[in-house]
Amino acid sequence: MIVVQQEQLPLEGSVLVVSAGTADIPIAQEVAVTARVYGSRVNSLFDVGVSGLHRLFHYQHLLDSARVIVVVAGMEGALASVVGGLVDKPVIAVPTSIGYGASFGGVSALLTMLNSCTGGVAVVNIDNGYSAGCIAHLINTLK
Repeated sequence: MIVVQQEQLPLEGSVLVVSAGTADIPIAQEVAVTARVYGSRVNSLFDVGVSGLHRLFHYQHLLDSARVIVVVAGMEGALASVVGGLVDKPVIAVPTSIGYGASFGGVSALLTMLNSCTGGVAVVNIDNGYSAGCIAHLINTLK
């Protein structure tokens, strides 16, 4: 077994990973683990999608305190626009292949996220939690 010890960066900010539904949690965890491995502090908020949006408002303090937010959502992917409209910081949108009906393996969420009218929302590819975690960490380290 190889153990790599990593020097933790003295970061002031944190990454917040938000998942729309419980089925999105594996991709959200990939984001969180990636950002943590690179040295960011990470908070996670699961199952606060648009079908139960009231759950998100209880955690406004987490949205406000994060330096960057990663939103992971399948189905129609609307949560990224909602979160982007509530905050004044970068939002990284991760569409997932989760969903039924006309979700087209994540293409529906991807197109919704790409067409967001909310400024500050950037999109990575379907199920690409790793890249989202890397980008979130890089944003988090900016002075």
